[in-house]
Amino acid sequence: MTDLIQMIVSGIATGSSYALMGLAMVIIYKTSEVPNFAQGEMALISSFFAMMLLTSFNLNVYLAFSLAFLFAAVLGCFLEFAVLRRAKEPNVLGMIVITIGIEMVILGFVSWKFGAEQKTMPFPIDPYDSLFIGDIFLKKLDILTLVSALVLMVVLFVFFRFSKLGLAMKATQQNSVAARIVGVRTNRILMVTWGISSLVGAVAGLLISPTIMHPYMMWDPMLKGFAAAVMGGMTSLPGAVVAAYMLGIIENLFGGYISIEFKTVVAFVIIVAVLCFKPSGLFARHYVKKV
Repeated sequence: MTDLIQMIVSGIATGSSYALMGLAMVIIYKTSEVPNFAQGEMALISSFFAMMLLTSFNLNVYLAFSLAFLFAAVLGCFLEFAVLRRAKEPNVLGMIVITIGIEMVILGFVSWKFGAEQKTMPFPIDPYDSLFIGDIFLKKLDILTLVSALVLMVVLFVFFRFSKLGLAMKATQQNSVAARIVGVRTNRILMVTWGISSLVGAVAGLLISPTIMHPYMMWDPMLKGFAAAVMGGMTSLPGAVVAAYMLGIIENLFGGYISIEFKTVVAFVIIVAVLCFKPSGLFARHYVKKV
């Protein structure tokens, strides 16, 4: 019984990083209806930027992280303004290909600039420092990741539901032409959306980097975050978070009781199943457009 509880707790901890990446992807999709496959690499370069400030410039960790968050937000805005917005007559497929191109460019730059070997990120919390509750242990870094995911979900939910900017983002996603007619500056909204999404992704990257830091470290969290977003509903922030925790738990139980080698496959089996039986996701409403 203790092993089962430990696997569930570890699954929740793992799901927290998936939840942060899922939130980042949902933010962009809620506004543009385009999944951003460069999300992981945007978080990657922000994490390496923070490491550079800490190791090369000897900045205080809190100042370095604050500058990394600022860098992430500016990077997101820049990519939308300089790359995505320049696409002529874009369709969804074309935009997806552009995000994949951005992903490969950033990955190549990070590999060239910082090298492919494992790095060490200075962090206020030791990644292996744990708390014991009876026979169950929890890493303090996992607790911080869990709290960060839940706090960001609540903040973003309130932001989209009640703020003018959040409502403008929803209006842009539902009908960009009508939004422009009533005075919403849709281009500016899209740029801000990319900045916010990049900032949330940077939180995930900085919380993952103390444990593992190399140019490919965000591939697995990004893919699992995308799986969680699809499973929960690409327009539902709470859905993406709940699905991320479900995914983390299912993945851990599968690895513990069936096969550790095929543990990673579970996420993509879930994507296929959800898309076959409930294309809008488990927690999102299904809208039918009449033409």
